[in-house]
Amino acid sequence: MYTTLKDVTLLAQKLNFTVGAFNTHNLEMLPAMLRAAKEVGAPIIIQTSVDTARYIGFKVLVNAVKAIADEEIVDAVLHLDHAKNFDDIKQAIDSGFTSVMFDGSSLPFKENILKTRAVVEYAHAHGVSVEGELGTIGGTEEGVHVDANDKVYTKPEDALAFVKATGIDALAIAIGTNHGQFKSKTEVNIPLLKEIHARVDIPLVIHGGTGVKEEDYPELINNGIRKFNVGTELLVNWTQVAKDKFSQTEINQSLRHNIIPANEAVKEIVKHKMRLFLNTNNCVN
Repeated sequence: MYTTLKDVTLLAQKLNFTVGAFNTHNLEMLPAMLRAAKEVGAPIIIQTSVDTARYIGFKVLVNAVKAIADEEIVDAVLHLDHAKNFDDIKQAIDSGFTSVMFDGSSLPFKENILKTRAVVEYAHAHGVSVEGELGTIGGTEEGVHVDANDKVYTKPEDALAFVKATGIDALAIAIGTNHGQFKSKTEVNIPLLKEIHARVDIPLVIHGGTGVKEEDYPELINNGIRKFNVGTELLVNWTQVAKDKFSQTEINQSLRHNIIPANEAVKEIVKHKMRLFLNTNNCVN
């Protein structure tokens, strides 16, 4: 079923798991990701950057996710990630996306509140969920770089005020993760997460999930993380398999022989992550 971020994260709260949010960079990845969710038996969030949505087509993405979700009988959300421009958000909502993120993390606190509120008003009027962000995630995503020295951690008292003032459905928090990190693992600030979770009662979101150690997943989930973003790991593995295949192929061989193995690599990663995200050793609170 084609559904919303609010619906799947409410279920995750009830059953104490986190929903995997996986970045698709092309249409080829999409069926493999949704079929992985079907095999695991868990809801999935398909997300794209603004640039990827433009590349594929906003409405094309909506129609593709709807069709595959219906065929595979899987609960799927289509989410626009890290949008900073209201026009892009409006286009996603008007095209049929079920979730959007307004990233005002680089703005002054009050401006972030006011602009996020405007997005919430438009999105909620159309039945669409909204994720906001407070604090800054390190690393590089879609050409935007945040140096380690410029990272700003989320303050628990600000998180509470931000949630109350904006009416968002989920909050992305900065607790030490980095976008694009795949050659090393980060030390997430669990004590800070616990402080935020104690004050904020809406679903919390991890960005830069590729750089998070898998042994940290249970503690993150048990302390309110209900959406967990994974993008770089999929991109790196898809590209590596595709490079290996294309380097060996005859130029008149069907492209599917090179693309299908790359998609299968993505599928296996999604299945592996989703099984961990179910947090089966730590069931209902």
